[in-house]
Amino acid sequence: MNAVTAPPLRPTRASRRPGHLRPPSISRFSAVYLWVVFLALFGALQFRLFLTVSTFQVVFSQGAVTAVLALAFLMPLTTDTYDLSIGEVMSLTIVVINWLTLHTSLPIGVIAVMAVAGCALIGAVSGFVVVKLRVNSLIATLGMSEVLSAFQLYISQNHQVAGRFSSLFVTVGNGTVFGVPYLDLYMIVIAGALWFVLEQTPLGRRMFAVGGNREAARLAGIPADRIVWGSLVTSAAIASLAGVMYTAQVGAYTADIGQGYLFPALAAVFFGASQLSQRPNVWGTLIAFFALAFGVQGLTLQFGAGTFWASPLFQGVALISAVGIASSRGAIGAGGDSRAIRRLLRSRGPEAQPAAGPDPGASPQA
Repeated sequence: MNAVTAPPLRPTRASRRPGHLRPPSISRFSAVYLWVVFLALFGALQFRLFLTVSTFQVVFSQGAVTAVLALAFLMPLTTDTYDLSIGEVMSLTIVVINWLTLHTSLPIGVIAVMAVAGCALIGAVSGFVVVKLRVNSLIATLGMSEVLSAFQLYISQNHQVAGRFSSLFVTVGNGTVFGVPYLDLYMIVIAGALWFVLEQTPLGRRMFAVGGNREAARLAGIPADRIVWGSLVTSAAIASLAGVMYTAQVGAYTADIGQGYLFPALAAVFFGASQLSQRPNVWGTLIAFFALAFGVQGLTLQFGAGTFWASPLFQGVALISAVGIASSRGAIGAGGDSRAIRRLLRSRGPEAQPAAGPDPGASPQA
């Protein structure tokens, strides 16, 4: 009687080369490699100016506000919804805080809370237009941004508005601890909270499921409309927090703030969506943003502040490239992707698994 022998096992990569360390994948860590290239290139060209502690502090302190604004755009993007009003929401927060400090005696903390709550209400209005009136999110939030811009011009009369702030509030926006700007600490706290919600909670899984395939998510019992609505409220609130941070750092309003911060934020989110988990994610967004920020800083030092065209050119090319990369890898715009739905259903246990067949509507219970 012949003995039955098992087929030989194919050696894994680890068994083929024990102890061999492979470099991180370029497809998942391209922003990190780009960051290293910028550091090496501009470090060689401008060694005395670029590779200094002061340069790093400037980039990280000035970039914290834009990074938080990018996180505001990230939240609705996980549900395949776009919020182009974040720049004007941030700008509205700045003008409101400055105006109220000039014309009222309210404490700055109360004013800041009022501003964030008011902007969250604006996000709720955008959510109503998108969810209930079925207006495309791009059109709805673009129109909302124009309305907010008009409101700012009415308040400021198209002039700079500089409020009266206490020394404590100025320190909150410009202080450091062990050389780390306070603004970066606020940014990390906000990013950590959003990461926890998106990656570690059922709500986060539902948001990605809605972004993967909204109709399939709805048939699976997920309140897709409510989640989209909530993501726009959250986006507006976070954008308002970015406005509070800007006010604490700079302390004055000018009419051109919002749009100048919008495009770097968008580029960071789309570029970050192609990093790490290959979908919109918090840490990929921050890595992508600061990689691009160091590129802008290097260009400024290399060509001088007089080359005002360098920064918008770089940001425009970065935005187009980032969207192209993210789209080509399926990190955004993957409307037919049902992987998020399957992950969500598996996390609910066997009773939530759909019946035989590809129809996601076979398991409607939430």
